[in-house]
Amino acid sequence: MKKISLLVLLCLATISLKAQNDLDALLAAGVEDAQRFANDYLAPGTNGLMYSMNSNWFNTAEAKPLGGFEISIIANAASVKSENKSFLMNTADYQNVKFENESGNSAKMVATVLGDNDPAIFVDIEYKDPLGITRTTTIELPTGIGSENINLLPTAFIQGAIGLSKGIELKARFVPKIKTDDVDIIMYGAGLQFEMTKWLPADKVLPVAISGLVAYTHLDGSYDLSSASTLEGENQRLENGTNTWLFQLIASTKLPVINFYGGIGYIKGESKSDLLGTYRGTSGIFYEEVTDPFSVSSEVSSVRGTLGTKLKLGFFRLNAEYHVSEFNAFSVGLNFGFR
Repeated sequence: MKKISLLVLLCLATISLKAQNDLDALLAAGVEDAQRFANDYLAPGTNGLMYSMNSNWFNTAEAKPLGGFEISIIANAASVKSENKSFLMNTADYQNVKFENESGNSAKMVATVLGDNDPAIFVDIEYKDPLGITRTTTIELPTGIGSENINLLPTAFIQGAIGLSKGIELKARFVPKIKTDDVDIIMYGAGLQFEMTKWLPADKVLPVAISGLVAYTHLDGSYDLSSASTLEGENQRLENGTNTWLFQLIASTKLPVINFYGGIGYIKGESKSDLLGTYRGTSGIFYEEVTDPFSVSSEVSSVRGTLGTKLKLGFFRLNAEYHVSEFNAFSVGLNFGFR
């Protein structure tokens, strides 16, 4: 069994993905078929990541005063629903792929990057040899992180916030660059929160604060496929670029020790994954050489509801929150600051 660190790239080098065959093995069926499968297979994972990486941008609707600051260590996780673990693969949509021993029914539920094929699912791939003779080979479809009983997509950040006066607060979050033999990843983001109740004459006596937030998050990652690929070639790698925007309306209580906050927001994002490098077949299959075979992408656009609570003990604060959306997510934060 090979270990494909595909979601190591997507989830900050924390998840290992087992599979009998890499996605690049499907190149034997042709670039178009491989791209079609990869798009359906990867999309739930990249979509879940976009929801996970947008948690815990705020823990109150109150903006910090001029010079007030907060440093936070944040851990998030988006939960994987059953519908995210599989997709309907219809070989009628493919040119050179059929299920092994296919008879009549060309459609079958197969694992996404978040699921598990149990039992294993095999497909027959047709290709032409150098003499133009059509031949067939059988490969096992990739399984997903469900084979490891993993049902969460985690992210983690270091985050800072500083008050700029007049109810405006600037935020930034980042993951220091992670570089190993196979994985190279960096994540960062910035946000602006503005407290509307600060602009009202009765601000000091109001029991709640109301604010708005706009935040942007970006991820760049690369995974070296050279050691895991089933095909010969050069510079084989998977690169991912993810960009998201969050627009949020927030309300919170203004109590001395324990507070509650919540809000309604809108997430919009796009994730693009590129299979790059040169690929050549081995063991008598896939004779055509291809370079930078394909790109796949997924988008999210969804309303999100948030409910959370925060405990304040001097300069130390602890918060926890839960988000309801296409991918539900929860988050905790350890915060140190001065107002």
